[in-house]
Amino acid sequence: MRVLLSTYGSRGDVQPMAALALALRELGALVRVCAPSDDEFAKLLAEVGVEFVPAAEPVRTLVTGTAPLTPEGLPQRAAALTAAQYEAVVAAAEGCDAVVATGLVPAVGAARSVAEKLGIPFLYVAYFPTMLPSPHHRPHALPGRPFPPDETDNRVLWDLTTESFNVLYGPGLNTHRMSIGQPVVDDTLRHVFTDRPLLAADPVLAPWPEAGTGASDLGSALDVFQTGAWILPDERPLPADLLAFLAAGEPPVYVGFGSMPMRESSDVAQVAVEAVRAQGRRVLVGRGWADLALIDDQDDCLAVGDVNHQTLFPRLAAVVHHGGAGTTTTAARAGAPQVVVPQIVDQPYWAARVAELGIGAAHDGPTPTFESLSAALDVALAPETRERATAVAAAVRTDGAAVTARLLLDTVGR
Repeated sequence: MRVLLSTYGSRGDVQPMAALALALRELGALVRVCAPSDDEFAKLLAEVGVEFVPAAEPVRTLVTGTAPLTPEGLPQRAAALTAAQYEAVVAAAEGCDAVVATGLVPAVGAARSVAEKLGIPFLYVAYFPTMLPSPHHRPHALPGRPFPPDETDNRVLWDLTTESFNVLYGPGLNTHRMSIGQPVVDDTLRHVFTDRPLLAADPVLAPWPEAGTGASDLGSALDVFQTGAWILPDERPLPADLLAFLAAGEPPVYVGFGSMPMRESSDVAQVAVEAVRAQGRRVLVGRGWADLALIDDQDDCLAVGDVNHQTLFPRLAAVVHHGGAGTTTTAARAGAPQVVVPQIVDQPYWAARVAELGIGAAHDGPTPTFESLSAALDVALAPETRERATAVAAAVRTDGAAVTARLLLDTVGR
């Protein structure tokens, strides 16, 4: 059996697909991953021996470009991505028996069109619960489509989101579908997410709100299957300079924002280093896509690039990050207290969950100041937060990719 895994997104979208690819391969399946053409993704998949098919332009170019995408330009950009991703996926899916997709909505829509063309099963996966419609949580407002400020009914908000999906993504998707002889869709959201999506998130950290409560009253219920997070084992050793830094003193605080360019926080490195130093702690600065750098040459700080977080995080006093699903889960597994400075989409959700679970602090807003970050660090570095983080770490599952691989092969086999 051959399976194509398709995504167009940041590392947080690609790395879980690599984890699922390994789990499928252990069960005897052949796997390809179609992902953005960034060098770091090619390297990631090569390191685990998974066949990589590059798709569209590098996503880092899209995210960190000097001219951010405007809401007015989104429908046109979505249409272009739909067409480009379709061409990549249709070539990659040759001889495959199923397609699993996630990432940006136009890319997922393109992958589903490929599965339809080939007559093979298609599965959509979300990495956090609030991506999927439910009366128990709010959707995320889309660019240029803000919600009415006084509207609190989740059913109404999801209806507005369905409308926004049709306005922003529907024209490009349907124009392309007509060009390849497929019928148009009138509900882009439901078409992309499908009626039976997978939820690859840990049930302790991010429970599906309707689990065990029966049918949803938000239209026709989604049959969501929560698999647990897809975690790619990382066996890379830590660099020698990092090991020496860790050994030279008390556990430091890590500050890094992954694939977020942090455009609204031009002084975020300065703010973070000063706030951590004020706590009497040493600092590890993760460069990331924001290109964070040290603010001076004092020996209580070290800047690092892409390193093994699974090995590093258990050795830290706390982790300050953007709140991506992967970073949040890795820090939780490590028992490391967290400060989440959320920027977009799912990150406010993860910040709220970290605070609700008592394993860290949710920073109020995307732009930290010395005062606001200091207050969040006070919470994260408190002994009771460390104690709670240790307890939660023991409950986080690590078998999500294996669960999904068995489910997928069983489903396709039937």
